[in-house]
Amino acid sequence: MFAPRDPDEYLLDTERRVIRIRRHWACLGWNMFEAIAMIAICVMISYILPPAAWVLQNILWYVAFAVVLWFAYKVIEWWVERLVVTDKRFIMTKGVWTTQVLMMPITKVTDLTYERTFGGRIFGYGTMVVESAGQIQALNRIHYLPNPEEFYDTISELVFGDKQKQAERFSMIKAQRAARGNKRKKAVR
Repeated sequence: MFAPRDPDEYLLDTERRVIRIRRHWACLGWNMFEAIAMIAICVMISYILPPAAWVLQNILWYVAFAVVLWFAYKVIEWWVERLVVTDKRFIMTKGVWTTQVLMMPITKVTDLTYERTFGGRIFGYGTMVVESAGQIQALNRIHYLPNPEEFYDTISELVFGDKQKQAERFSMIKAQRAARGNKRKKAVR
């Protein structure tokens, strides 16, 4: 009831999911640094204060606890954010309290670029720049994308690849899933 909707619930019956990922954990790096620094500052000030300033020490510990809660919220926010790419569109869902659904049709994509910083090459993430015909879309830049080479290759195949081969591959995958589903139903009985 309170959990965000699964991104697959936004897919149409005629779509097939190609990619489903969340951003790389490195996007939490700066938030983690801030949280650790704030907690360290609170602890240091708490130890410097005289024992008679117990009220101020309590306030500092409540501040440190609030920082931990803030970081936990950032982790939950990262956890619920998903990027789903289907054969027809990009869909990104995010938000803990208010769900946002960002969408861009695959047919609008005119150019793909990915960028990798030095840290991105070390930790395995990058930024995907998706350009569309004459407009800036909601999913123009996708930061902290894990394995950007694989993502780039897959999207390039969707956008610029042979549509007939994709349709054949999709129908074969659908038939395999249906066959597996029938086997599972028989095994349960």
